[in-house]
Amino acid sequence: MSVLVLVVDDEPDVEALFRQQFRRDLRAQRFVMDFANSAADALSRIASSIGQSLILVLSDINMPGMTGLEMLPKVKEIRPEVPVIMITAYGDAETRRKALESGAQGLLTKPIDFAQLREEIDARLAPPGHGMNR
Repeated sequence: MSVLVLVVDDEPDVEALFRQQFRRDLRAQRFVMDFANSAADALSRIASSIGQSLILVLSDINMPGMTGLEMLPKVKEIRPEVPVIMITAYGDAETRRKALESGAQGLLTKPIDFAQLREEIDARLAPPGHGMNR
């Protein structure tokens, strides 16, 4: 079963940036990255990922249409077990509070610290007690 990380961001260059940062992991098939360019697109992908091991959703907050914060409770309805980390250019205390109160696991600010993000993904690839030896 593939292990999936979903990235939600309306900026077109985000996919290339993430693919470059995680190219070794993707090449080694440690996990699969999927990309959605809107909250609506993300929600349909999450709903259709029920058979996959979705371990993390990374979502921009500021997107046209539905924002990441508006999408968050809908993600939690479909897949309550999947952690969501919000990404924002504005890492102020109010944004952080809103994200965490809405059910986000955490908040990353742009530019993204990919070392920190890799740690987040690695921690979810080997959940305690699941004994996934790769």
